[in-house]
Amino acid sequence: MPDDFIQRVFGPDGLIARFHENYEYREGQVEMAARVADAFHARKHLMVEAGTGTGKTLAYLVPAIAAAVGQKKRVIISTGTKNLQEQLMEKDIPFLKKVLPTKFTAAYMKGRSNYACLYRITKAEDQPVLDGLDQIDHFRKVARWVKETETGDRRELVDLPENLSFWNRINARGEICIGQKCPDFEPCFITRMRNRAEAADIVVVNHHLFFADLNVRGNQFGKVLPDYGAVIFDEAHLIEDIASDYFGFQVSNFQLDELVRDIDGLPIHDPVVTRELTKLAAKVSGLAETFWMRFSQAKFDGRYPLLPDAFVYRNSVGGTEPTAIGEAYETLEDALKTLEKEIEGFAADMPEADSLLKRTRQARFDLEFIATQTERNFVYWIERRGKGIYLRASPVDVSELLREKLFDKVETCVLTSATLSSGGSFNFVRERLGLDTAKTNAFTAPSSFDHERQAVLYLPKAMPDPRSNEFTQLAAGEIVKILQVTSGHAFVLCTSNFSMNALYELVSSRVNFPCFVQGSMSKAGILDRFRTTKNAVLFATASFWQGVDVQGEQLSCVIIDKLPFAVPSDPIVAARSRFIDEQGGRSFTDYSIPQAVITLKQGIGRLIRSRTDRGVIAILDPRLRTKPYGRQFLESLPRMRIVSDAEQIKEVLYPQ
Repeated sequence: MPDDFIQRVFGPDGLIARFHENYEYREGQVEMAARVADAFHARKHLMVEAGTGTGKTLAYLVPAIAAAVGQKKRVIISTGTKNLQEQLMEKDIPFLKKVLPTKFTAAYMKGRSNYACLYRITKAEDQPVLDGLDQIDHFRKVARWVKETETGDRRELVDLPENLSFWNRINARGEICIGQKCPDFEPCFITRMRNRAEAADIVVVNHHLFFADLNVRGNQFGKVLPDYGAVIFDEAHLIEDIASDYFGFQVSNFQLDELVRDIDGLPIHDPVVTRELTKLAAKVSGLAETFWMRFSQAKFDGRYPLLPDAFVYRNSVGGTEPTAIGEAYETLEDALKTLEKEIEGFAADMPEADSLLKRTRQARFDLEFIATQTERNFVYWIERRGKGIYLRASPVDVSELLREKLFDKVETCVLTSATLSSGGSFNFVRERLGLDTAKTNAFTAPSSFDHERQAVLYLPKAMPDPRSNEFTQLAAGEIVKILQVTSGHAFVLCTSNFSMNALYELVSSRVNFPCFVQGSMSKAGILDRFRTTKNAVLFATASFWQGVDVQGEQLSCVIIDKLPFAVPSDPIVAARSRFIDEQGGRSFTDYSIPQAVITLKQGIGRLIRSRTDRGVIAILDPRLRTKPYGRQFLESLPRMRIVSDAEQIKEVLYPQ
C-alpha cells in the first residue's frame, strides 16, 4: 500500500480532515498507519507501542480495510475489552464508511452468552422458572424484544437491570446448544451473527472469543470465527493471560450445579426414567457439594496452589492412597460415569440429552485432568470468587502454542497497546508470546503529548522499604500532603486490597475531600461517582490500573503506593518463575521486573489523556531510587520532570 494513500487519508487536508472538523494531524498516527500497511504488504508481524492520543484505532483500521478489500483476505480485529469492541463498531467503523472511498463490510461477534436463545425462551414460556413480579415483568419485556431485535444482543436491553437473574437460563451459550437439530436454527441469533461475519471484510471480536476459537480450531468442536488472513490485537498486553486461560481446563461448582439442574429440564415423558434420573441427579449434587467442601484452603477470594498431594498421598510402604479430597473426587467421578450411561440411552433421539451428555463427559474429563496432574507443563490451582469455587489448570508457557496455532499460520498479526515494551525493548512480550524475531518488526509511535510540560513525577525522599511496618503510615502522610496540593482530583492506585483499605482508612479521616474506595459499589458506579463529584479521591486496585479514562481536571493526580510486582506466591506467577529458572534464566530479571514495568506504565497512563491535561504522578516506593532495577522502571516511563518536594507540583498544575 503506497504511502501516498496514507497521506491522502491522514494528511492535514486529507479525507479524515474533511469529515472531522477538530481533526489534528498526528505524526505518530501517520507513521503507525504506514507501518501497519507495510506489515500487510510484506506479510510480516508487527508490534506497535502507541500511547493514548496516538489515534491508534484509525491508524490500524485504515490499512486493515485496504488490505481486506484489496488482498481479499478477511481481517479480524481483536480487542481486550467489550467497551473497545463496541467503540470500534459504533463510532470508528461507521466514521470510516463515510470517509473512505473503499466500500467494505464489517461485523462484530461476541461470546454466545451475550445473545438470547429463541429455543430456550420458548421453553421458559412453557415452563416458567421465574420468582417474583419483577422477574415476570422483565421476562415479558425480553420475550417482546426477541421478536423485534435483529441481533439478540443483551446490550440492547438498556432499560433492564445488568444482572438479570434469569438471563443464564435463556442465553445461547454453547454448552447447552443443540445446534442444527434446533427448530430455531435458521432464525437463531448465533446463526445470524455467524452469517454476517462470513460475509464481512472486517470482523471485530474480543480476545476471549478469539482465543476460545483458536483453542477449538482443528478439533471435533470446529471453529467459532470465520476463516481469516490477518489479525490485529488491540490491548495486546493482555494476550498471554487470556490465551493461557483458554488453552487450559476448568471445573466449577456452578458448572456441576447447572448440569444437575438441566437434567430436570429434559423432555422425558417416561415417569420411571424421570424418577431414576432425578435420584441420580440428587446423588451427583450431594457428592459435588461434599467434594467442594473439602477445599477448606479456599475460604477467601483468591488463587491457591493445588499441589499434587491434594488428591493422593504416598503411604509408608511406598504406595499411594487417596486423601479426603481424593476420596470425594473418586465417588463423584463414579456418579458422573453412571449419569453418562443413563443419558446415553436416549441421547441419540433427544438433542437436549445429547448436549447434556457432551457436557457431562467434558466436566468429567476436565476434572480428571486437574485431579491427576499428569501434564507437567501445566500449573494447577483453586480459585475462589464470591460463591464460586474453580479448579483450574493452564499451560505454564503459551509461547509454543501461540507460535504453532497462530503466528506460524497467519500471514500478518499486528499487536498494539500503550504498554508492550520494558526498558525500551519489546523482547519480553515477544518471547512470552512466541513471536519469531525474524518475522516480527517492532515500533514505538511518537507520543502526541508533551509529558515534560504536562506532567511531573513526584518521588518523595526518605520513604522506608515498602515491606517495613511503618511504610503504610508514612505513605498515608505523603498522600495527604499531595492531596492538599492537588485539592483531591486523584486516583490512589494500590497493589493489594489490604493496602488499599488501610490507606483509605488513614487518609479519608484526615482530608476534607470526598473519598471513595473500590468495592463499595460496582466499578461503573464508583467511576461515575468519581467523575461527577468535585475534588474526589478514589482508592483502587488492579482493575483501575488499566482501561479507565477520565479526562480533564477531574483527574489531575495518580498516586501509586508500591511498584506493582506480581505476588510471588500466586500459583501462576510461581509456576512461570520456576519454569524460567529451570530453563537457565533468572525469573526476577526476566519476568518479574518487565511484567511490573508494563503494569506501572498502564497505571501511569490513567493521567494524561489529552493534550490539555496536566497532572502529577506520585510513586511512593523508594526502590525506584534505591535498587539497581529502579533505573529500568524510570527509563520506561515518559520523560517527565522529577521532583521530591510536594510544593513543586504546583508549578505544573498551576503554571503562571
